[in-house]
Amino acid sequence: MKKLISFFSIVKESLRGEHYDYTQGDVRKAIILLSVPMILELSLESVFAVTDTYFVSKLSNAQAAIATVGLTESLVTIIYTIAIGLSTAGTAMVARRVGEKNYREASRAGAQVLLLGFISSVILSICGYFLAPKLLFWMGASQQVITEGSGFCKVQLGGSSVILFLFLINGIFRGAGDALLAMKSLWLASLINIVLCPFLIFGIGPFPELGLTGAAIATTIGRGIGVLYQCRALLISENIIKIELKDFTWDTTLIKALISIAWPATFQFFVQSGSWIIITFLVASTGGTEASAGYQIAIRNVVFFILPAWGLSNAAATLVGQNLGAKQAERAEQSVLLTMKYNVLFMSVVMIFFLFFAESIIKIFTRDEQLIYYGTKALQIIGSGYVFYGIGMVMIQALNGAGYTKIPSWINLFGFWFFQIPLAYLLAKTLKFGPLGAFIAIPVAETAIALVAYYFFRKGYWKEVKI
Repeated sequence: MKKLISFFSIVKESLRGEHYDYTQGDVRKAIILLSVPMILELSLESVFAVTDTYFVSKLSNAQAAIATVGLTESLVTIIYTIAIGLSTAGTAMVARRVGEKNYREASRAGAQVLLLGFISSVILSICGYFLAPKLLFWMGASQQVITEGSGFCKVQLGGSSVILFLFLINGIFRGAGDALLAMKSLWLASLINIVLCPFLIFGIGPFPELGLTGAAIATTIGRGIGVLYQCRALLISENIIKIELKDFTWDTTLIKALISIAWPATFQFFVQSGSWIIITFLVASTGGTEASAGYQIAIRNVVFFILPAWGLSNAAATLVGQNLGAKQAERAEQSVLLTMKYNVLFMSVVMIFFLFFAESIIKIFTRDEQLIYYGTKALQIIGSGYVFYGIGMVMIQALNGAGYTKIPSWINLFGFWFFQIPLAYLLAKTLKFGPLGAFIAIPVAETAIALVAYYFFRKGYWKEVKI
């Protein structure tokens, strides 16, 4: 009972947003203080896709609408890839400077990351808006999906800047150990999206009926307001990170240091997201719109439950960065192993939930028998590897948090492109398993990636990285 009371007391402390030195004191307390806001933050990020899927499934053209949301979300992963890559650099650099107690340089590093983010967002937004129909076509979408879903895709991809900055600024906050601010910005963005979605999709009250495109507009507005909240927080003097106008002066040395961390991190997530796009293509090309829509419902739920585990993994990255900055490599390693243990426990529960209740979950979103069949199979098969997802995520993020981003890049390259994609093609196309073959390749590859990442973490080379 005392342990339970102590746990809830720490949880309450984590939600008060008080500054805590994560390089000192009890490691378990540090993990809880950091991970609770991060778990809540990323739980709300997953709500964007789930909310869109739920509301558009009520439209008359539900199959095409769900397929559009899923295919567009697969394309948005390219934006996530760049955002996560840059935010990884921001988190690693800011965490290291905070661990050294050099808060001024931490703020300057954050500003330089934002400069890189601005350049990237302009390019992504312009290309995404104008190429949206072609991108859907290249993803294997039917003509109906392209015709009815181009507006949704244009708005989502055209709003790339708000997606990128939402991730990027939260990465800066996480590096500083200010996980509560990151959580609040995602909560605000998600709640606005939830409220606006039905009004803009179905034309409730004074709002026009925009159908599928309305879902994209609601999501973009929600994320945009979340970014404005973040920008306000960056200017408040009592926060560890307070960016000043002079910090945006281009610093070539610092930019090069950030890019040296960011490009391998961007590449590793590009490899991962590229693999998921190909899996999506294989499902659509071997099973048609029904398989694609069923798979997209399943994958929204997979993401919904995997992002809290990602929150724990982000806590490991921050703890590694700050403790290495404070010259406490053994404490950094202890933090990661304990975080991994917590992640495995959580993912084990989710795995059992998916194996036994997959059909009930899918039925929340659709009553179409074909969609239920494919969605249930996808959820059960993909969910069977959840324990190893939990291990792999913590190991990869720990290496990234140390600035040791090149090894995770190689792990992802071989694990996804040289193993998962060929295996998925072999099972789905050559052996004629269809969509089920593509589903099977996912947990098999993720398990292999987790084991290899754990091996490199235990080797300990990440402790010697200087940034």
